[in-house]
Amino acid sequence: MSFAAGYRLNTFPLIHLNFLHAVLNVVALTPLMERFESEYGTLTTLALFFGPLTTIPAVLYLFIEIAILRANHAVMGASIWVFLLLGMEAIRTYKSNPYLVIGTYQLPTWTTPLLMIVVVAALLPSTSLLGHLCGVGVGYIAGLGYVKLLAPPEWALRWIESRLNLLAILPHYVSVDQKTYGRFGVLPSTNRPVGGASTELVGVGA
Repeated sequence: MSFAAGYRLNTFPLIHLNFLHAVLNVVALTPLMERFESEYGTLTTLALFFGPLTTIPAVLYLFIEIAILRANHAVMGASIWVFLLLGMEAIRTYKSNPYLVIGTYQLPTWTTPLLMIVVVAALLPSTSLLGHLCGVGVGYIAGLGYVKLLAPPEWALRWIESRLNLLAILPHYVSVDQKTYGRFGVLPSTNRPVGGASTELVGVGA
């Protein structure tokens, strides 16, 4: 794959159809990304979301779209990040709160992002159902703890932080040693409300 085509695998979430599209995605993404950054640190967040957490769902989408469905539909927008983060939160919520009770029904909390995808697809038919599913799928895997295999080593992050003096020059910067729960730790259930983030935050599709 040429560089001209390859760079799109990790930059497509930055491109949006119009101003409204961008605003909706930013509103949905901001609280989720802020939570991720506070847990993993700013540099790790940048490395992951302009690296494997974007390219892996992109490659998965291309494989299914081209090799299996024999189609060629372009996608853009940050909603794939929204659903990826919702997938991570759903898995974590499931560990401490396995079911969401609706009347007499018990709904597994890990399925909440899938329900959101269906709702978004119904309200906004122009969104990419497959793209959102790829995002959630990778989010599920990351939520199981495999994100630690993709992140850069802490010694490299500390070297960059010290060389660039990022704590001093960037407001709200989260360093390697300021992460809320330690390196890649699972959020303790005693510190979380009964309703997980996946049931409290609703993402808006691209």
